[in-house]
Amino acid sequence: MSILRTTARVLLADDSDRILVYRGLLLQIEDPFYAWFTPGGAVDEGESLQEAAARELREELGHAVAPGALGPVVAVSSGTWSLRETAYRSVDSYFFLRVSGLEVDTSGMDDEERRVTDRFEWWTVSELRAAAELVVPMGLAGLLEYLLPGNQPARPVELPWHLA
Repeated sequence: MSILRTTARVLLADDSDRILVYRGLLLQIEDPFYAWFTPGGAVDEGESLQEAAARELREELGHAVAPGALGPVVAVSSGTWSLRETAYRSVDSYFFLRVSGLEVDTSGMDDEERRVTDRFEWWTVSELRAAAELVVPMGLAGLLEYLLPGNQPARPVELPWHLA
């Protein structure tokens, strides 16, 4: 039996078609192992996906956005993982949002987030494809090639899970 963990994440694109990612410690792996993630996190009880995504942007980046400004979910990814002998089944939902002039402010992060977050960077699609470390979600570069010109999927794109 596993614990369901629903997350809301945001694909933040700037005026130069770069996406904001952060390098974080992948805690499910025994040895220190880093991967690149998009901002976001767990949905609290009673929150909608959009409310959770907006809260996470405020906490992790200091960026305030109205939940309704996030629009519909553009992609999902789901799978299982474990941490400290507890099994989880995650369902990650992704929103796409254009931003201009965003400067990351991590003062709203909690101690755990600060401990596992290494740095933030703006990457192009080419840089995502060439990354030496794991990028989560898998298939992000291809999804961004579709979204950046202004395309909107009729229903959320299903991306592969990043852990085998």
